[in-house]
Amino acid sequence: MIEAVIWDFGGVFTSSPFEAFMRFEREEGLPPNIIRQINAFNHLDNAWAKFERAEIDAEGFDKAFGEEALARGHRISGREIIALLRGEIRPEMVTALRLVKRLHKTGCITNNVASMQASGGAVNAARAVMGLFDHVIESSRVGIRKPDRRIYEMMCEALEVAPRNCVYLDDIGVNLKPARDMGMTTIKVESGPQALADLEVALSMTLT
Repeated sequence: MIEAVIWDFGGVFTSSPFEAFMRFEREEGLPPNIIRQINAFNHLDNAWAKFERAEIDAEGFDKAFGEEALARGHRISGREIIALLRGEIRPEMVTALRLVKRLHKTGCITNNVASMQASGGAVNAARAVMGLFDHVIESSRVGIRKPDRRIYEMMCEALEVAPRNCVYLDDIGVNLKPARDMGMTTIKVESGPQALADLEVALSMTLT
């Protein structure tokens, strides 16, 4: 029996930052997917990982990411990459969250960076949505990031649920694997409509 639904945030409740990455690459004449390739290399201890664990600040990320990009033959500003992270809120996902809350516990596990804890229109809109969850875990606050198994365990402990009684949604496959290995029902978010259709099946309820 499903007791809780746990969600990623970026790329689930907001439009995917990967879309912004691809647009930036086209505009700057960079190879397609070069930003994702840089982020995927040494993904547990690269500039991105350290930034999401709050081990370096924005200035440190700018320097470290720039060095990683340069090692692959490209000049890319880390600060420009940070600016690409804020997507538009998907209202249909927020509606679904409100409906899910009526019957299930809800949680959010997000890999984010300290700059997302500031104020501003997009940040404030995201914070308003985060306020709807029963519990939120942010990598930049706890110093642990997905796919570290411990961050999923922390959420289960906070919600007082067993992993086998949870559904977990994320737009990144590697982040789904630990949840699936723990016994959670997992949904890879390719789009808002697809994710909601899969969640309706998992919960046997209408969300649209």
